[in-house]
Amino acid sequence: MTSPTTIVLFHSAYGLRPAVHAAADRLRAAGHEVHVPDLYEGRTAETVEDGMAIKDEIGHEELLRRAVTAVAPLSDRGLVYAGFSLGGSIAQNLALADEKARGLLLLHGTSDLPEDASVDELPVQLHVADPDPFEPHDWLNAWYLRMGRAGADVEVHRYAGAGHLFTDPELDDYDAEAAERTWVVALAFLEEVTAAR
Repeated sequence: MTSPTTIVLFHSAYGLRPAVHAAADRLRAAGHEVHVPDLYEGRTAETVEDGMAIKDEIGHEELLRRAVTAVAPLSDRGLVYAGFSLGGSIAQNLALADEKARGLLLLHGTSDLPEDASVDELPVQLHVADPDPFEPHDWLNAWYLRMGRAGADVEVHRYAGAGHLFTDPELDDYDAEAAERTWVVALAFLEEVTAAR
């Protein structure tokens, strides 16, 4: 019997809200072990502006430090890193620095990557609104090419007309149809990652 895939799922700039726990439960129901670090240490935001203010107050380096600390006890397992928006950028940073990473699932967010980034055919799946003000086409095209050059096996799924965080039922961005399509595709991706172990 294949052991469960261990997934670390990072929250968006809104913090660790119920939608993140619901997503984790969906992944657990599919047989995965899921951890949801709270990088804001209990704080949450009602608006994206408030969330960005919390993010800026903590600072990017401190958020990364907290993320690294959270995954350290799990690092020998070969993790799948996943995240929503801001959490996706953090997940990407950690996955590219972890030679044992098994996969990277990005929901609504990406990050820049260093020129010397290198991975060994890391499976990467991105789900993003089309258009998305936080992930414009020019940026995504450049990101896709750079990830490919780094050695990642990338697939991008775009959802026309959806809001930025369209998988979060508590936000105005929510798009039920796009969210359901995302989870069907994402769960199939994770199943493939698990089977490849």
